Amino acid sequence: MAPEADEERGGPGSAAQAAPQADGPEAVDPEAVDAAAVDPKIAAAIAAAEAAGPADGATVRIDSWIWAVRLAKTRSLGAAACKGGHVHVNGERVKPAHTVRIGDEVRVRQEGWERIVIVKRLIRKRVGAPVAAQCYVDNSPPPPPREPFAPAGIRDRGTGRPTKRDRRDMERLRGLMGGGTARPGGH
Repeated sequence: MAPEADEERGGPGSAAQAAPQADGPEAVDPEAVDAAAVDPKIAAAIAAAEAAGPADGATVRIDSWIWAVRLAKTRSLGAAACKGGHVHVNGERVKPAHTVRIGDEVRVRQEGWERIVIVKRLIRKRVGAPVAAQCYVDNSPPPPPREPFAPAGIRDRGTGRPTKRDRRDMERLRGLMGGGTARPGGH
């Protein structure tokens, strides 16, 4: 086979393999890495989301943006987070109608930890997770570790149906009956 055919297919001796590898993060252009690492399907979805987004220089509502990039499950939950003071843009508490621009720092408090993101792209439509990840830079600290807990009241397979005493012990472990207090109903 001719060397030209190898180069066309990206085989041995191709220019893609002969490119030198950069040593260290300062030598790598992030835009070039993004363009090279993006799947064509993701690139098409990003283009569609940007086409549906605002024109140059325009803005998007914060509740809509955090919903579109999947920081909130629904737009109404995004608005509720803003109303509850859980969303900050550039260090200020914001209302749901606050506009967000490219380069803004958005902090969203979620379930005991804070997501800190920098806006890269403005979109209005909700997109898939790989596309949403292309719309912001995540500077969040890692989530807190989940505390392990022992499941209460798990029975071995094949031990049969629990007796009344077993059921009461399991409920006491789970905290349903108040740990040995009088039963509901006064009996």
